[in-house]
Amino acid sequence: MCLAVPGKVVAIDDSADPLTGLIDFGGVQKRACLEYVSDVRVGEYVIVHVGFALQRLDEESALASLKLFEELGLLEEEFGDAWDQAAKEAGGAPVAERQDSGSEAR
Repeated sequence: MCLAVPGKVVAIDDSADPLTGLIDFGGVQKRACLEYVSDVRVGEYVIVHVGFALQRLDEESALASLKLFEELGLLEEEFGDAWDQAAKEAGGAPVAERQDSGSEAR
């Protein structure tokens, strides 16, 4: 599933073309294109979908959405390790557990 997730702008790269920034999604940080919200500032919240910040969002709404997404497990689904997610869905042990047991999955 691909969500439009609210995140906090923690850095902006003004020299990048297109304009990009580092966005914090409740502890997970990813780069996103900021061209659609080019006047956004560090500390503000944006909604990001497939790597593009689409609009600003007030802090209260962003934090409420992040909390709900976390409670529903959607943040892990969206930002978690794809190999671990696939293993869970297949009924196997997460990759980290398999690596600890001596059988590496790469």
